[in-house]
Amino acid sequence: MDANPVLAEAVRGNWVENRHRGAFVVMDADGRIIASAGDIERPVFPRSAIKSMQALAIFDRHAVERFHHSSEELALACASHHGEEVHTSRVGRFLERMGLSEATLECGAHQPTNGAAREDLREKHEEPSALHNNCSGKHAGMLSVALAMGVPTAGYVSREHDVQRAVRAAVEAVIGEGLTEDRCGTDGCSIPTWAAPIRAWAHGFARMATGKGLDAGHAAGVQALFNAATTHPLLVAGTGHLDTLVMEAFGGRVMQKGGAEGVQCGAIRDKGFGYALKCDDGNMAASQAMVAALLLKFAEPDEAQRIVLESFARQPTVNVRKTVVGEMRAVGF
Repeated sequence: MDANPVLAEAVRGNWVENRHRGAFVVMDADGRIIASAGDIERPVFPRSAIKSMQALAIFDRHAVERFHHSSEELALACASHHGEEVHTSRVGRFLERMGLSEATLECGAHQPTNGAAREDLREKHEEPSALHNNCSGKHAGMLSVALAMGVPTAGYVSREHDVQRAVRAAVEAVIGEGLTEDRCGTDGCSIPTWAAPIRAWAHGFARMATGKGLDAGHAAGVQALFNAATTHPLLVAGTGHLDTLVMEAFGGRVMQKGGAEGVQCGAIRDKGFGYALKCDDGNMAASQAMVAALLLKFAEPDEAQRIVLESFARQPTVNVRKTVVGEMRAVGF
């Protein structure tokens, strides 16, 4: 099998230091391939890039009706947030509204992704809590599913728990194919993650963008989730992050979400396109350069949107003295 093409390069001075291979595909809801490169049939773990698909269980199991989830709560259910105060305070209220606390979360604790938030904890001599976990909003949404189903919240992260069965079913409904036990792992936040071809993830996002191929309930749920995420992009990621900046710039036209190990997925909503890409070596900066180049080519950005995308398609590399010594740049798009 041929190697995937080089889609990003790390340049130092006047020399290419690293080359990052990957694959991408842009599709419409009918399954037509608009553009692709590399092996789009190789199954990959989508990681956090499909949180909006996973959050559909909130609608399937009527949690949204029981708890009347706000747009902010739905955005947090799709989020890989940076642990800033704007995130932790809202996830805390999300849980409290359901009669729960951070102790119910089974995602674990880690330091905030945001540097200022980490420094704030150090100054206060505090340890991070599960609220700082970038998946705490998603887990709050999953806990709402457990409560709505009337099942125990304990162990909700396990593959055989009713909540994860509901999440798996929602993802399968969106991508239009089954997720199999021979391609399953455990994500960083302890829930199951299922591998499927890059093509399947892109097709799923195209179906989500248009509602084509989805039943009425899923189509309505997707629109609510996409609208929430694009209305509250700061809650989905955080200060300065590509996902937040892109969704802010495009004002609802683009749903963009990254996942660990170099995965990027989303939808160009007004065109009805879904897209997915994977950087083979998992380099996140390289994957961000790739997805920025993809959106530059296919999302028809205006000048302000182009400026945001170009800042990620060609990212300066600085040394410890803050001197620009090179760049990460997308190639081959």
